[in-house]
Amino acid sequence: MPDARPPSPPLAAAGSALIRDGFAFARADEMRTALVEAGGRDWEGFAASWNDLGLDRYMADGGRYRRRRHAAFALAADGTITRKPHQPHYQSRDYNALNGGVERWFAPVTDAVGTHPMTLAVLRMAHDLFTPRTPPELRPSSWHAELHQFRIEAEPGGEGRPTPEGMHRDGVDWVLVMLIGRINVRSGLTTIHDLRRREIGHFTLAEPGDTALVDDFRVYHGVTAIHPLDPALPAHRDVLVLTLRRG
Repeated sequence: MPDARPPSPPLAAAGSALIRDGFAFARADEMRTALVEAGGRDWEGFAASWNDLGLDRYMADGGRYRRRRHAAFALAADGTITRKPHQPHYQSRDYNALNGGVERWFAPVTDAVGTHPMTLAVLRMAHDLFTPRTPPELRPSSWHAELHQFRIEAEPGGEGRPTPEGMHRDGVDWVLVMLIGRINVRSGLTTIHDLRRREIGHFTLAEPGDTALVDDFRVYHGVTAIHPLDPALPAHRDVLVLTLRRG
């Protein structure tokens, strides 16, 4: 199988941290540069699509603070990206004790977003970053990638929970979480824990493009609840979550 293209130089440090620590924080300027190099453009139009997400009706805690869309792709070793037929998102309760154990059918990512240059750039960049950091004997001929658009809202006097299941793993190989925008939000601290659940890192996705990269075999991750800075104004946190797994 041919080697994947090397990651762009701005992500070299993040790639090294992934190998060393099992996670990395890529700053917005590095990530946005990498995405442009991968063919990304029209960030503003891409980010605006987060204003058109459906309510997540599967929240076992009864919350109505999360909106999302979902899509699945095949990322082939030769660089080909193919969108798969719309399908449910499924996690076992071993990985998601709150919402796992059921097939969750979310509104699909729109065709316009699924073919957007920035979406394709995220998929290319993730393939090229994660594949070389997967042991050669475990590299698939095609990754199964799931892309989620999330908006977490916080009402006045309340909170929104980016990871209501708490500290968790996703049951995949690799996880990418990229901030699209934060409006009137405080908190939302990302924490990383080792397999003994000891905290080994933390950071806040604060600028559009700030990204968490996670080796799901090696670490747990979670995000603290968000709250409005000004309780008189709407508050939300938008992220793109991309997971890659073999098969």
